[in-house]
Amino acid sequence: MNSKLNLNKLKKFLSYFILVFFALINLYPIFWMVMNSFKTEQQISINSFSLPSSLMLSNYFKAWHAVSLGRSFLNSFIVSGLAVIITVALGSLAAYFISRFEFTGKKIIYSLFIFGLLVPIHGTLVPIFIMMRKLGLVNTRLSLILPYVAFNLPLTIFILSSFMKSLPRAVEEAAIVDGAGYLRIFWSIILPMTRPALATVSILNFVYNWNEFSFALVLINDQKLMTLPLSLSLFSGQFSTDYGMQMAGLSMALVPIIAIYLLMEDQLVKGMSAGAVKG
Repeated sequence: MNSKLNLNKLKKFLSYFILVFFALINLYPIFWMVMNSFKTEQQISINSFSLPSSLMLSNYFKAWHAVSLGRSFLNSFIVSGLAVIITVALGSLAAYFISRFEFTGKKIIYSLFIFGLLVPIHGTLVPIFIMMRKLGLVNTRLSLILPYVAFNLPLTIFILSSFMKSLPRAVEEAAIVDGAGYLRIFWSIILPMTRPALATVSILNFVYNWNEFSFALVLINDQKLMTLPLSLSLFSGQFSTDYGMQMAGLSMALVPIIAIYLLMEDQLVKGMSAGAVKG
């Protein structure tokens, strides 16, 4: 009995040790970036792995004003936020009908959505640019929102439909007996029950939209409409020698992602543990 108990404790210790080890591996690059954001250029050149002797907050002020990061933050919030709202709204509706109804061509439609996961996103840059130019949407926020929605829909539908399939039909049937329509059931019953999965896809979509660079580089030339990754890329040109300012800009760009994750952490964990990513 004692040997079995000791074996379980050993397994638990090894599990926590491995998790902590991998957590430290992933956290160290972030720590290194933030640490160097408080250093002078000379300190970084001498030893980029040492702790800063003093906190150079001026790096953050210089980075904020050098490439108008405030305006870029606003552009990224608008584009990423609207794209997430549209993607989750359309994806949840499509997932609802795919997972809760039987109709002709259901498997074909679902397969087409899943096929979208296999499309190489960067291979579509040229045709999307040509299409946006013909529509007169180049250098507009809509030119980014539409591709973000299109390329995030397949994964969103896949996760939400997998989650909705696992929901019990008893509550839904009771609502039908009470006279509720399909849209009412979707809004008042299915969506609240799908909240963990909605949090999962919202975080995944927002992170992708916030960090996306290629579409912004091709479709946006107006500096007033540049998103955050595009503005941060300007540091590699005129400000390429000031690594402290670069690290400060990157550190500020990381804050919204961490904040959103912390706000939705509980729902994200529930979504993962409840089978939101089951295939």
